[in-house]
Amino acid sequence: MKSFADLGVNKDILKGVASLGFESPTPIQQQVIPLVLQEKADMVCLAQTGTGKTAAFGLPLIQLTDLNRKQPQSLILCPTRELCVQVSRDIQAFAGHTRNMSILAIYGGSSIDHQIRSLRKGVHIIVATPGRLNDLIRRNKVDISEINHVVFDEADEMLQMGFKDELDAILAMTPADKSTLLFSATMSREVKRIAGKYMSKPMELTVGKLNAGAENINHEFYLVNPKDRYLALKRIVDHHPDIYSIIFCRTRLETNDVASKLMAEGYNVDALHGDLSQAQRDQVMQKFRHRSIQILVATDVAARGLDVNDLTHVINYNLPDENAAYTHRSGRTGRAGRSGTSIAIITGRERHRLKAIENKINKKFRQRQIPTGKDICQKQLLNLADIIANVEVDHTQINPLFADIADKLSDLERDELIKKFLSLESNRFFKYYKNAPDLNIKEKTGKRPQKGKEEKRQSAGKNSRGPEFTRFYLNAGKRQGILPESLMARINQVPGTSRIKVGKIEIKRNATMLEGDSRFIDQILGAFKHAEINGKTISIEVAKGKPAPRKRPRPDRKKMHPRKKRKFKSS
Repeated sequence: MKSFADLGVNKDILKGVASLGFESPTPIQQQVIPLVLQEKADMVCLAQTGTGKTAAFGLPLIQLTDLNRKQPQSLILCPTRELCVQVSRDIQAFAGHTRNMSILAIYGGSSIDHQIRSLRKGVHIIVATPGRLNDLIRRNKVDISEINHVVFDEADEMLQMGFKDELDAILAMTPADKSTLLFSATMSREVKRIAGKYMSKPMELTVGKLNAGAENINHEFYLVNPKDRYLALKRIVDHHPDIYSIIFCRTRLETNDVASKLMAEGYNVDALHGDLSQAQRDQVMQKFRHRSIQILVATDVAARGLDVNDLTHVINYNLPDENAAYTHRSGRTGRAGRSGTSIAIITGRERHRLKAIENKINKKFRQRQIPTGKDICQKQLLNLADIIANVEVDHTQINPLFADIADKLSDLERDELIKKFLSLESNRFFKYYKNAPDLNIKEKTGKRPQKGKEEKRQSAGKNSRGPEFTRFYLNAGKRQGILPESLMARINQVPGTSRIKVGKIEIKRNATMLEGDSRFIDQILGAFKHAEINGKTISIEVAKGKPAPRKRPRPDRKKMHPRKKRKFKSS
């Protein structure tokens, strides 16, 4: 097996790498590091998160830096503040034994004046988010005209978040003879456009399968009725006592709702979404990294750039609007050589989405049954028994009190004493799951049981004319990845209602029109309140100045086929 020295890394950087506990390079590092050191060539590298990308580009950039030149020589662009901070910290750690190396993180939410002062002192490597860097360029506070290397870290994420214009403006200020390195988990159309426009005959490297999920991640799904989604989530969490997980939700509203419910029921959880200030986000992430928080509930945008290596599970409370986003979600677990599990909680209407995701990640989902109350109580008891068996006894503290305690418990038989200790922690599970119903859908198709003829006849009699429809407009369309099925799924997950009828849907480039049951106008508006798709906040409004809500047209009996006409007996 090759070492970092075999790849051409110098002694000072080897010391930094060794101090971090890195022993041997990962596959992506073995491929990228020698190429960057030896050739000034453009490169497109397709690899999942958690494969060691930061060291792959960070180590050679440190080594190629001329420390005597106090001006930016390498620029690393990241999609989020969190990733920007993490990458800059990692590179500073790698350069820990390289004297006079100056690395600056530039991102929104922190003092721009402090960043300007640091730039004036001189910086060798800039790690930046596109928005804040573009702001500094417009103010003439940063000069990137003599940059030697530009790195796009998680390029597909940056483009999905809508940074295309900022990236174009930044790259226009860089020299034509620079070396450009593009790292991405997926090869989207926009990534290809950036590569084609700003890179010269780039080399293409693929670590693992293109667009594929990591090999050490298991993909599972649970099939539920929409109304049971939260109850199923609780059972999944309860069935994994040692879970350390991110739960992904689609919107800020849903994130807050799920996190609030879990916190109210005593779970060790917090939320991460776009409404938090940078200080609040940092506080939540610090708690999560230190495991003071066991579960983090987050939106896709808020969770981008999180660098936590030992997550046991990723739970998709709802599937993402973009199938490619599933790759990024699942890639948060199974990192640094560990195994992990990515779970999707879906309804019968979403099964076709799993097929599309399976084709993208080249892996199959395994269906799991929602744990029963009995399953959960058994799992919790066994876990508690393991904890008791492995707990370290502080004899200096216990021994002086042991005689009195033993005397109080002397009347208890061995088996009864064990049961009492186990019940002390487990009674809440026994109480909650006593007579708990089975949440699993029995039909293989995931459909609801078919109505009988009499039920159908009565239903038809009540709604023979069909529902009235109201027209709604949304400020997003094909460009933001809107899909008819995602709109219908969002509407039909409104709590406290049965299935809401949806009529015509028209999706244009930047706008969408849909028709919904007029009885549920407030619920449909609420379903899209604070909704966010690919970083864009969605707004919805009832159409104004349009025809009154229409009814579904009835068949024109005059135009019906003669054989289909109904005959009426005369009285």
